[in-house]
Amino acid sequence: MPGNATPFDVHLRAGRVAFNGDDIFHDLDLTLPASSITCLLGPSGVGKSTLLRYLAGLVDGEAGGDIACSDGRPLLGRVAYMAQQDLLLPWRSVRENVVLGAVLRNERPDLARADALIAKVGLSDAAHLRPAELSGGMKQRAALARTLMEDRPVVLMDEPFSALDPLNRMRLQDLAARVLRGKTVLLVTHDPLEALRIGDRVHVLRGTPAVLSDAMLPAGSIPRDVTDPEILRHQAELLRQLGATAEELNRAEGTA
Repeated sequence: MPGNATPFDVHLRAGRVAFNGDDIFHDLDLTLPASSITCLLGPSGVGKSTLLRYLAGLVDGEAGGDIACSDGRPLLGRVAYMAQQDLLLPWRSVRENVVLGAVLRNERPDLARADALIAKVGLSDAAHLRPAELSGGMKQRAALARTLMEDRPVVLMDEPFSALDPLNRMRLQDLAARVLRGKTVLLVTHDPLEALRIGDRVHVLRGTPAVLSDAMLPAGSIPRDVTDPEILRHQAELLRQLGATAEELNRAEGTA
């Protein structure tokens, strides 16, 4: 789909999603506003990755619900996915990995566009290298370029920066906030500060079956300053929703 297509909202209403007879979601209602980054927090095992797969049409359990786009067209075929692991093919260069989708579809890769995206993520000098020659941060930059190469209006991201050290994580957050402008994004994370730093909206998913919180709407332009007192107050509230103890909250607020 062309990158200059009109952005659209995505609305998910999941009446029931279950595996082996156990409900994962029940009466889940989530809207992803056009051209914005929605972040989803929640404890391990609550179903965050399942929700991404549901949106991508990959759930093979019992499912009942509806995914509607505000432009009236189906979501299928208009989604790109970025996983926690970079999933780069080790025998291919950065450039070859970035154009992999086109190759697998037997299409002629747009090499000029691939090179422009590689430059955009700061890997021009490494375009010829294979994954074993890259740092963790460089691999995720390559994975981000590959995701953008698919040129889908909706991007689903499953903890893509969680394996990185804090400095590289911050740099990739900054990069993602810049290069994903205009996309409708759902980013799953365990990190409240990451969500507050780059999210236009932040939800918490918790419970069994999982229940979605109302959206938190942090103020300010993205990426935000995580030392801002208002952001730290939001962090404390998100930690409360996630079940943090009083001692953990004190440490997060810097008062312990």
